[in-house]
Amino acid sequence: MASYAALKSLHLATLVITLTLFVLRGLWMMTDSPRLHARWARIVPHVNDTVLLTSGLGLAIMLQQYPLVHGWLTAKFFALIAYIVLGTVALKRGRTRGQRVAAWVAALLVFGYMVAVARTHAPWPF
Repeated sequence: MASYAALKSLHLATLVITLTLFVLRGLWMMTDSPRLHARWARIVPHVNDTVLLTSGLGLAIMLQQYPLVHGWLTAKFFALIAYIVLGTVALKRGRTRGQRVAAWVAALLVFGYMVAVARTHAPWPF
């Protein structure tokens, strides 16, 4: 169980880093900051998100609960896809600032939903 606790701690730490970086990059997007285009700001979030996803998969395997089998993980899986798409629109693909800000806010709401699902292990956590 020590490895489970370590993996869960890693997952939670990378989750906090992901949220922090996404909020920061969203603020930079809204203020047209050149920091958004810095090399580290384009690379570090992807590396962290890879560790986050890998640790999440490891936890699912340890718990023997899998997306498309268990409802709460299925909900998180599809919410993750929505979060990625919205995040891409928010930080790269949105044509107007209004579209990017709306996608950023929607991505944050989806992120909150994923956290609620993870805490309750229920696809309808509210």
